[in-house]
Amino acid sequence: MTTPARTALVTGGASGLGAAAAERLRADGVKVTTLDLAGADVQADVTDEQALRQLAADIGPLDILVNSAGIVGPNAPLVDTTPEQWRRVLDVNVVGTVNTMRAFVPGMRARGWGRVVNFASMAGKDGNPNLSIYSASKAAVIALTKSAGKELATSGVLVNVITPAVIATPMNDSTAPDVLEHITGLIPMKRIGRPEEVAELVAFLASERVSFSTGAVYDISGGRATY
Repeated sequence: MTTPARTALVTGGASGLGAAAAERLRADGVKVTTLDLAGADVQADVTDEQALRQLAADIGPLDILVNSAGIVGPNAPLVDTTPEQWRRVLDVNVVGTVNTMRAFVPGMRARGWGRVVNFASMAGKDGNPNLSIYSASKAAVIALTKSAGKELATSGVLVNVITPAVIATPMNDSTAPDVLEHITGLIPMKRIGRPEEVAELVAFLASERVSFSTGAVYDISGGRATY
């Protein structure tokens, strides 16, 4: 009797790190559904909790959840940001991640196996100048992952977070050139990362090969990370 293929949902799966992760998981034989605002298998907004709950009912049991959906928000000094900008970025990057976990983790826990891979950023550890909202949102995802990892530690569901330095993705096309130059200059390897490099780490964290790591932060930063 053959073992059924693992199933996965990758948010933000139409491009960038999400698309790379989906491609890599499919290479491992995982049945992947991508979710994005457009251009994915499923069109949905991660801030829409009801839509996610309906999706959970429609696609059935899920083994792997990769939370790649996110936005950068404004490139501006903290004092020039607005409450509305803060709410928008936090709603997508933090509450969106919470929404998908609340929709799909209960089923994983009930079946005794699951892998959740969240995406944060080196900005969430170091704080990037003029990206206070983005940095704060990604710090929240790190703390969320640590908390959930502890809550689910004996359930068979592992929750980990990846913190990339700057990666060559469409998201960074909107990053101001001076900011991009600054954050690339912080990388000892003196280059930006490639999506497929990050996807390899996703594939590991989504697999049975990882078994004693949860609530952990995995840097992929070309040497930038120092803790």
